[in-house]
Amino acid sequence: MARSFDDTTRRNIAELCAAFTRAPSVEAPSGLKRAAVAIALTGAETGGGTAFLLTRRAATLRSHAAQWALPGGRCDHGETQAQAALRELHEELGVALSEADVLGLLDDYPTRSGYLITPVVVWVGAVADIVPNPAEVASVHRVALDDIERADVFSFTTIPESTRRVIRFRHAGQHIHAPTAALIYQFAEVLAGRDTRVAELEQPVFAWR
Repeated sequence: MARSFDDTTRRNIAELCAAFTRAPSVEAPSGLKRAAVAIALTGAETGGGTAFLLTRRAATLRSHAAQWALPGGRCDHGETQAQAALRELHEELGVALSEADVLGLLDDYPTRSGYLITPVVVWVGAVADIVPNPAEVASVHRVALDDIERADVFSFTTIPESTRRVIRFRHAGQHIHAPTAALIYQFAEVLAGRDTRVAELEQPVFAWR
């Protein structure tokens, strides 16, 4: 369905996030560090619809270099997940928001690389300037919500190293994998009014480090 970038869509997505029954949040299991990412909603490049911001990480980063990612990172001591996501959004893309712009939180996702990621859905004002930090971000892309609500955009496969399904999100002729694909998939399910768990969806082996 088409979702115009306006107050009606903001209220609708806020209501969907409020109706979403988040899986119980617990202390990070031993060995996992708390992290948060922003599902940052803004205007699409064309057509007046709503999109979210997706980045390509800088090739010079020590971990997960050049991979697709949502803006985010590790939680600092004393930070909530929402505060961490907002800070990282500002550090990576120059977008300054407040907690009043948070629409909701999705399920925590444990990664093979040692993080427990909380997705934070936020609303970016139409006038916000997006200025990528070249030390962290190689490029930033606006992905229309229409593109993640199509039936054929997510697919599942298997790998010899795991019994769990590997999720893939097809974007710009490429496959984006978990954790990013899993978080986007759950958000798409929230938009459809469904409580779908994704913690057991697998990552490809290259993302395990």
